[in-house]
Amino acid sequence: MNIIDTIFKFNGGIKADTKKSVSTVRPIKKIKMPKQLILPLRQHVGKVAKLKVNIGEKVLKGQLLAEADGNVSAAIHAPTSGTVASLEKQLIPHPSGLPDYCVTLIPDGKDTWVEKKPINWKKIDRKETIKKISESGIVGLGGATFPTHLKLNNNNEVKTLIVNAAECEPYITCDDMLMREKSAELIEGIRLALHLLGAQNAIIGIEDNKPEAIEKLALLIKNDANISIKIVPTIYPSGDAKRLIYLITGIQIAKGKRSTEYGMQMFNVATIIALYKFIHCGEPSITRIITITGKVRTPNNYEVLFGTPLSDLIIDAGGKASQNGSFIMGGPMMGYKLPSVNVPVTKAMNCVIDAEPEMIENNNPVLPCIRCAKCAEACPVNLQPQELFWFSQSNQFEKAENYNLFDCIECGCCSYVCPSNIPLVQYYRYAKSEIISDRYAKEEADIARERNDFRLERLQREKEERAKKIAERKANTSSDEKSKVIDEKRKAITEALERVKQEGVSEKND
Repeated sequence: MNIIDTIFKFNGGIKADTKKSVSTVRPIKKIKMPKQLILPLRQHVGKVAKLKVNIGEKVLKGQLLAEADGNVSAAIHAPTSGTVASLEKQLIPHPSGLPDYCVTLIPDGKDTWVEKKPINWKKIDRKETIKKISESGIVGLGGATFPTHLKLNNNNEVKTLIVNAAECEPYITCDDMLMREKSAELIEGIRLALHLLGAQNAIIGIEDNKPEAIEKLALLIKNDANISIKIVPTIYPSGDAKRLIYLITGIQIAKGKRSTEYGMQMFNVATIIALYKFIHCGEPSITRIITITGKVRTPNNYEVLFGTPLSDLIIDAGGKASQNGSFIMGGPMMGYKLPSVNVPVTKAMNCVIDAEPEMIENNNPVLPCIRCAKCAEACPVNLQPQELFWFSQSNQFEKAENYNLFDCIECGCCSYVCPSNIPLVQYYRYAKSEIISDRYAKEEADIARERNDFRLERLQREKEERAKKIAERKANTSSDEKSKVIDEKRKAITEALERVKQEGVSEKND
């Protein structure tokens, strides 16, 4: 088997109860077609997609609803056939709890596809293939939602493809189930990604708590010299991009650098399968696998259309989809509380947890920091969390920056191990938001000052130009012309005096 044994352990991390087995006992499930699909126009990093259909228009499954606006953007396609009912602001799964523009699609029950156009990637130009992928709507399905075509089309030479199959957060099992049930598609997708990147080899980085997936993948690549598996220990946050690259290769990606500068590119398991489906089947990005777990009666993984109401999945899993329920999107470490269950499934939604109260809010008393340094020992980025805490708490943001605040990946390891129950990550997020807010305010003030300076310069320039033109007109006027003007004025005065004199004589005669 193509399995690499050597690993390079990063600093810190934690071993938590993974809670994964509860949602992997049943196969991936589908539910019946929802009554309506709510599709946010912003499901990706970058500019919001531009609507290309009209209200009342009938569309087919896979049809373009909104096109990418520029390079850093992603298209939105119809997950089924039906009628476009509205475009309005609706609640979306976002930590802000604010609504955003969404397309409402009413399914017609026929699920009729547009004409599918698979791509013969072995015969057409690589750049042409990537251009077509830019129209697919595929983004990073591990949660980052960065447009995939941009990662395929970079200026650096990529030698190694890293497949992120670690899935390190507790509770989340959607990638594990994907690898078990769609392992052949994943391997074919890896071969496709190798071609598009121009890379020589691929390494699948997977945690050792996924034996079934490892066995299936190893069987498929036993005769493939270009793809190997690297089993990494189950330790959070091994799925973080830089941490996984270090575990696999021993290469430390420097601050401010990208992995492509070191000849490596990383893709999530679900993203690679989405690439496979688009190239081989002609299907754009309209579905994903999502884990529904936590307090629900039957935790499970679902293959679901984008836009499906989350409440439908929670009810199917035996949970109570109430407005006042506590549900976390993502894992318990880095996820966030959803504003409501009345939100749609999006490209970023890999897991929803019907959460225990302690996941949402730690009611244990917060005690003073005892300087035990457990947070520093657990930090995978080698920061000094206790110092960052003091500076953030006291609003000494400049000092916090000097201690590399923005290197913090907000993994939550420090908060997890803190014996004083201090919500350390919340302080770091607060400090980051204040610093960013100050930067924006300063940038806006600088822009306003530049605009005002430009306006004053323009007014002064126009004043000088007017004065120059007047001076030039005066300088260009000849002495004869000046004399003529004077004579005309004198003549006019003389004639006026003569009229006055005549009027005076006439009055005397009367």
